[in-house]
Amino acid sequence: MAFRGWKRLLLLGRQNTFAKAWRSRKGGSLLRWKRCCHWSAGKSLDPEVRAFLEENTEVTSSGHLTPEIRLRLLTPRCRFWKEKPDLWPYGDPFWAIYWPGGQALSRYILDNPRVVKGRSVLDLGSGCGATAIAAVMSGASQVLANDIDPIAGMAMILNCELNHMNPFPITIKNIINSEAGDWDLIVLGDMFYDEQLADGLHHWLRKCIRIQQTEVLIGDPGRHQFLSHSIRSQLHKVIEYSLPEYTRQENNGLTSSIVWSYQPSNSLENC
Repeated sequence: MAFRGWKRLLLLGRQNTFAKAWRSRKGGSLLRWKRCCHWSAGKSLDPEVRAFLEENTEVTSSGHLTPEIRLRLLTPRCRFWKEKPDLWPYGDPFWAIYWPGGQALSRYILDNPRVVKGRSVLDLGSGCGATAIAAVMSGASQVLANDIDPIAGMAMILNCELNHMNPFPITIKNIINSEAGDWDLIVLGDMFYDEQLADGLHHWLRKCIRIQQTEVLIGDPGRHQFLSHSIRSQLHKVIEYSLPEYTRQENNGLTSSIVWSYQPSNSLENC
């Protein structure tokens, strides 16, 4: 099966794989999590994994909303674009796709550095790390990237190198349902693809806002699972971007992606 078809399966079938993983990896204290499951500047990558990722991804900055950011992604010129998916040895490579919600968030941060400048930022479900990279480029005082896939963490380090920056801290664990961390801003893109996961995100983000007065920005191209969720009524549209043709083709014809500000009216209630 060509990776183009595999990518479509990843998009449509995330609720059967990635969402299940998020639900099964219960988070404890954010502080404990940051101590125990942590990639940071100076941590060496497994040479075999590094070699595999470098050989089987392509460095690209075209076809996306953020040509300023270079990323290692799976493209039509990569072996696994046409190779059988089960030959990929490290689990489904969600991180190797620059999803449109993440693109919108990254573009918005690059164009509006005041949103992150001098602030602490958590990039939840970071994937390839583009939004965290955009936050560093725009002057965030502290950036923490989160993804449950350790290979994503390794890929983020490679992507930091491509963009001539020291790797930011990366945590590899599910923090949904954990204690609310003291972040000025939480950003997340393309994560509302499963109802149970969306419910967990809604609850946890609302708690972060109530306890820490955290600002939350969400990127999503308008998928049905997102627009039909109850969180939609508590979102303020910040900006909408027209997607480049390449991204449209690789996302089943989605034409735009939106950055939303999450402003729950009941943020002061117990949750």
